[in-house]
Amino acid sequence: MYLINLLGNGTMISVISGSSQLHTPMYFFLCNLSFVDLCFSSVTVPKMLSNLISDKKTISYDNCIAQLYFFLVFAGSECILLSIMAYDRYVAICNPLHYIIIMNKKVCLSMSAASWTISFLNALVHTLLINRLSFCKSVKIQHFFCDLTPLIQLSCTDTSINQLVIFSEASLLVVIPFLIILISYIRIISAILKIQSTGGRLKTFSTCSSHFTVVLLFYGTILFMYFRPSSSYSMEKDRISSVVYNVVSPMLNPFIYSLRNRDVKTALKQAFQKKISSSLV
Repeated sequence: MYLINLLGNGTMISVISGSSQLHTPMYFFLCNLSFVDLCFSSVTVPKMLSNLISDKKTISYDNCIAQLYFFLVFAGSECILLSIMAYDRYVAICNPLHYIIIMNKKVCLSMSAASWTISFLNALVHTLLINRLSFCKSVKIQHFFCDLTPLIQLSCTDTSINQLVIFSEASLLVVIPFLIILISYIRIISAILKIQSTGGRLKTFSTCSSHFTVVLLFYGTILFMYFRPSSSYSMEKDRISSVVYNVVSPMLNPFIYSLRNRDVKTALKQAFQKKISSSLV
């Protein structure tokens, strides 16, 4: 699954970068998403795989903190990026005449830079707060990788500040983007329903159905994992959910976009034909 993830997202980045017809805001953000997905899994999966085949399943403290930091960076970036892509689809469908003006190159670059900046700062805050804790109960992490909750559970010092920051800052990083996505799609669906022809409605809906599928897959597991009652908390459920959003979702995303998007399929076909013709010369 990890190799498929590398191949799928690597291909998407290559095709979008090399196809001039895909140099639009929508595909710029899709290229960013593929890069985030590729890095997101690469932070945790290689170590996870090495532990699965190793008798000594260990990770140093410094590597654990580094893994936590970059995991939070890419997880936060994905949350924000999915909301930006939803806003992009809202502008394209609900305000098409001003789309090029609103979603110009400068705005797209600023949005992308903002998503990375917020994610880096958010991850830094959580990592510094974890780093100040003492771990004297146990050194065995009941998880596939170094995540916030398993590390907090191992601490023998007061973790109330950590939990408060997770509840406030991390919730904002998930809830605000989710609300942007929700509002964007409510307006998109409202605009689609106003289209008279059935063919027009289907064509318009197909332009955002791929993104909507990715959002459901990613946010479904995130909301289940971090926003359920504490009484129903289970480390076993957390481990399963983490595999879904950390391994399965990044692997499926490029296929969801390529199989449901005519422009991407055309660009892929052209790229393969160009590769074959160049190898035959």
